[in-house]
Formats: sequence, structure tokens, C-alpha cells
Amino acid sequence: MKKKAAELGIENIAEGSNTDDNGDYRPGLIAVEEQGIKSPLRYAELSKAEIRELSKQMGLPTWQKPSFACLASRFVYGESITKEKLKAVDSAEQLLFKLGFTQVRVRVHGKLARIEIPNGEFEKMLGCRERVYEHLRSLGFVYVSLDLGGYRTGSMNEVLEKK
Repeated sequence: MKKKAAELGIENIAEGSNTDDNGDYRPGLIAVEEQGIKSPLRYAELSKAEIRELSKQMGLPTWQKPSFACLASRFVYGESITKEKLKAVDSAEQLLFKLGFTQVRVRVHGKLARIEIPNGEFEKMLGCRERVYEHLRSLGFVYVSLDLGGYRTGSMNEVLEKK
């Protein structure tokens, strides 16, 4: 991005993290800082809820759009991340959205895809289980599981020691 920005004469690059991202281990925030990328929402000390409320007041159609973390956050620590793997995760999540799930994460643990959806949508998965399974298998996953803990942000960090 920095190379493209320089080609276009763009001096600064901004990203969309907010104050809610400060409370969890986010290696990407370290990279953002190291690269001199601007974080205007964190600088303005805005939370996700405040951003949604301001967006609603401004009449933006995206005010209640589900949050999307970087696809790299779907991979277990130590897993190599390739373009193909990123495309597989994106394809899996897009299918789940198409099937009507409101918030999804497909977490990658080697050949296992761990699906997180809101607890209230578990029954919906029963009606499309086979389609989801076959699609994820076609993407290269050997095992496909539903996380009984449901959707939650930062679940990949649950293996990290708390300080």
C-alpha cells in the first residue's frame, strides 16, 4: 500500500481500528505503528458503538454492517498464510453470509475450519450443514467444525497467557 500511495502522491495511509481494539492482543496494531499508518478513529478515541451511532446519525447505509477484522486474524498463531488460504477463508465466510448468518468467522487450524456464528443462529446451521460442509471441503479443509462457544472477537487469542 505504501508503494501505491507513493506512486499516487498520497502522503498518509489510514486504517480503521478503534478504541475497542486496544483491549486485546493485536499484532497488526504494532505493524501499523511501525509503518507510520494513521489510525484516526483510535486517535479520536472512538469506540465501535460510537462509530456506529455517528454513522447512523449521518445516514450512512453501513452503520450496522458487521465488523470485519483482517482475514489474517483467522489463522492460528504459527500457521503460514498464503493467498490461497485467504481466498478459502473469504469464500467460506461469503457462503455463510449468503446463507443468512449475520456475523461469522471461519478460523483456520491447519486443515480444520472452525466456524463461529452467533449462538442464536445455531439452528439455522442445521438446515444448511451439508452445503457448508461440502463447500469448505472443496476449499481444502479436511475437518469442518462449529464452535459451540459461538461468535466472539479475539477467540484466537484465548490460547495466549494472560498477563
